[in-house]
Amino acid sequence: MRDRKAILPLDAAQCSVVRRDLRIGDILAAEGKLDRTGIEQVLKLQESRGLRFGEAALRLRLITPEDLRSAVARQYDFPYLPLDGDAFGADLAASRDARHPNAEQLRALRTQLLIQWSKLEREPRALAIASPGSFEGRSYVTANLAVLFAQLGMRTLIIDADFRAPRQFEIFNVPDRVGLSAVLSGRAGHEAALPVPALHDVILIDTPPARENADAQSVAFSAGSVLVLARANHTRTDDAARLVRDFRDAGALVVGTALNRF
Repeated sequence: MRDRKAILPLDAAQCSVVRRDLRIGDILAAEGKLDRTGIEQVLKLQESRGLRFGEAALRLRLITPEDLRSAVARQYDFPYLPLDGDAFGADLAASRDARHPNAEQLRALRTQLLIQWSKLEREPRALAIASPGSFEGRSYVTANLAVLFAQLGMRTLIIDADFRAPRQFEIFNVPDRVGLSAVLSGRAGHEAALPVPALHDVILIDTPPARENADAQSVAFSAGSVLVLARANHTRTDDAARLVRDFRDAGALVVGTALNRF
């Protein structure tokens, strides 16, 4: 099996910093996406159909979905990760649409994590994302949380520690390069694994299914803290509760549990 890229930096420096306190129409007009005639057409449709301004502009085909995403990013005042066709996977809801329901819920999760971390005297903030079994959203949550932390200007690093079924390289559409498995197996030199904790504010670690692989516990212990996921109508309550106990018995700090409905 080919080695997968396991360490993915995602920094707000790669994004365009935006302005705040502007209406969608003002932003689109300032960017030359709408002229006065177009704005009047949008306002008429908006009033008659009860639509949001951006939705009305899309229906009239005066702007593209990408134009609207960019404008919303400016309105919400966060760094914007431009899309380049299929440059990034569809799983990155946090970068594609700030108003997507999944993005809203993930922002709430980010807020709770920041509150928990504020109680700890530990830098950088490292967090393992774990769950009992497969198909419970660990990679999805890890990738989108990384985007959301980067949107706050925090230097964010993803480590894909799921060696059997790595997903992060697919989500971010990056090529196979020297990764964590190559370092651990000795196939990469020591220069690929120099400790540089000061380079990152947040480190998120994607893990394998804990019920099937004991590596998840060792990763959580090394990270120092872990978030346990359970997927609605999929994860057994007993399995999630047992995993929380196992992590605590292993000395890992369980910062919380999250029910994944994605």
